[in-house]
Amino acid sequence: MTPVTLARAACARIGVEPVSVPIRGGTDGSRLTEMGVPCPNLFTGMQNIHGPLEWVSVQEMAKATELCLALVQEAAGASKDRPPAE
Repeated sequence: MTPVTLARAACARIGVEPVSVPIRGGTDGSRLTEMGVPCPNLFTGMQNIHGPLEWVSVQEMAKATELCLALVQEAAGASKDRPPAE
């Protein structure tokens, strides 16, 4: 569960409330999960995904980028106020 723990810690770092629901995920993620490697999906800011009116907001893309940076910091153990996630 390390990837999930790191993702949740990264969400907390940037003030985002994670939503955990089991889903199939994308092609790569579903295959990795099938092989026993947890593969959490992270948000990208997309709305109406795979629909004819799919769109993304710049603000949510910026927040997704912030999440990726926080995730790298968590994985590297760069947190100043707590030890790295296990």
